[in-house]
Amino acid sequence: MAKVKALIMTGYGINCDAETKFAFELAGGEAEIIHINDLIKNKSLIKQFRIIAFPGGFSYGDDTGSGKAYANKIRNNLSEEFSEFVSGDNLVIGICNGFQIISNIGIVPGYSKLGEGDVALEHNNHGRYECGWVDLNVSENNSVFLRGIKSLHVPFAHGEGNFYAEESVMKRLVENKQDALRYSKNGSPAKGEYPFNPNGAMDDIAGITDVSGRILGMMPHPERYLYFCQREDWTYQKEMLEREGKKVPEYGEGIKIFQNAVEYFQ
Repeated sequence: MAKVKALIMTGYGINCDAETKFAFELAGGEAEIIHINDLIKNKSLIKQFRIIAFPGGFSYGDDTGSGKAYANKIRNNLSEEFSEFVSGDNLVIGICNGFQIISNIGIVPGYSKLGEGDVALEHNNHGRYECGWVDLNVSENNSVFLRGIKSLHVPFAHGEGNFYAEESVMKRLVENKQDALRYSKNGSPAKGEYPFNPNGAMDDIAGITDVSGRILGMMPHPERYLYFCQREDWTYQKEMLEREGKKVPEYGEGIKIFQNAVEYFQ
């Protein structure tokens, strides 16, 4: 059986493309990194793939706002191809800067036409870039990427992750069960408390889906936690597991997201 192919979008300022490619390949898929300019030159390339991933980074330096220049590049040059892709039985994931990009494109939450965003990822409320680890609760949802996942402990790294939406959009997100990921504190809602909610995101939102569940945008980085030994406290966790006579896992929690995407087509 041929492996499912994932297109890893790259471009000026993207810096997590190699990690994202590795994640899909570790999950059993086949992945290829393609620069947006090369895709514009050969638009038919998109038809070779069933998954598109927008990795993290600082596309075009985020000079006009996070993800906006990259989103405009797609809107002005690839709107027809992307509209056709997302309307088919295909998957899209945007991580960190990728979440900002697909929010600006408008494919999450997907309430408006392509190129018109319904939500925003604003500057962190404390006004600075920050990185670390966060806990996430997975809300009831129909996301392909989040099947079988109840919670996540993953790294984050961003300066503009403060999720915002108008009240009517937030209500719709909740009603449609698109409010997929929330920052948590010891398994309970973070309620905006720093550092558990590291950016001030409205209603602790860390990730959302489109209505179909085939598109996911999330701020934290699952591709940076593919192996257990990448965890920030892995030596402590390893010691505790061994003392309890439990098996030390090989893989980290992030890999499941990519495995779910690959298994969707099998």
